[in-house]
Amino acid sequence: MTRTRLGGLALALAGVLFVLYPAVRPWHDESTVDGAVASLGSGAWVASHLFAMLGFLLVPLGLLAFAPAAAVTTWIGAGLTLPYYGAEDFGLNAVGRRAGAGDRFDVLALVDAVRYGPVAATMFAVGLLTLAVGAILAAVAVWRSGTLPRWAGVPFALGFALFIPQFYAPAAVRIAHGVLLGAGLVWLGVTVGRAAPRSVPAAAGSPRSGPAVPR
Repeated sequence: MTRTRLGGLALALAGVLFVLYPAVRPWHDESTVDGAVASLGSGAWVASHLFAMLGFLLVPLGLLAFAPAAAVTTWIGAGLTLPYYGAEDFGLNAVGRRAGAGDRFDVLALVDAVRYGPVAATMFAVGLLTLAVGAILAAVAVWRSGTLPRWAGVPFALGFALFIPQFYAPAAVRIAHGVLLGAGLVWLGVTVGRAAPRSVPAAAGSPRSGPAVPR
C-alpha cells in the first residue's frame, strides 16, 4: 500500500472516530451532581473521549502523506491537547465512579478544578488552536495542488476551526459538529487515497506546484 493510500486511510478512520466521539458521549446535565456522576462515571464517557484522542493521533499521520508542514503543526497541537483529554477521560471517570460508589466529596468542585486549572486550560486552548492552524494549512495545500479537488480540505479545516466554539453549544450541535468534522476527514482521506502517488506530493509544495505549503 502506498504512502498516500495509508495517509488517506488514516484520515478516513480519524473521521469515523470524530463522529463517534460526540455520538457516544453521554449527555446528562453535568452542572448537577447526579448528572455529572451519570456522565463521568460511565464506560461511554471513557470510550467517547478515547475515540477523540485516537482521532487526534491519526490526523497528523494522514497529513504526512501530502502536507508535511500541516502534519508537523497538527502533531504539536495534538501533543498540547491530549494531556487535557487524558484528564477528562480517565481522571474525571475515576471521580464519577468514586462518587457513584458513595464516596463523599464535592464532585462539582473537583470536576471544575480538573477542567479549569489555568495551565491545563491554556495548553488545551493553544493545542486546539494549533490543530486548527494545521488543518487550514492542509486545506491550503489541497487548494493549491492543482491535482486534488479544491474544496476537499475545506470542511475538515472548518471542523477544526470550530472545535473550541462547539464546546459551548448544546448536545445536538456538538454531534452535528462531529458529523461535519468526520465527513470532512473522510472526504479528504478518500480524495488523497485515490490520488496518483506522484500527484499528491505536489499539494505539499513541490517545485511544480508553485507556492504551496513549504516542506
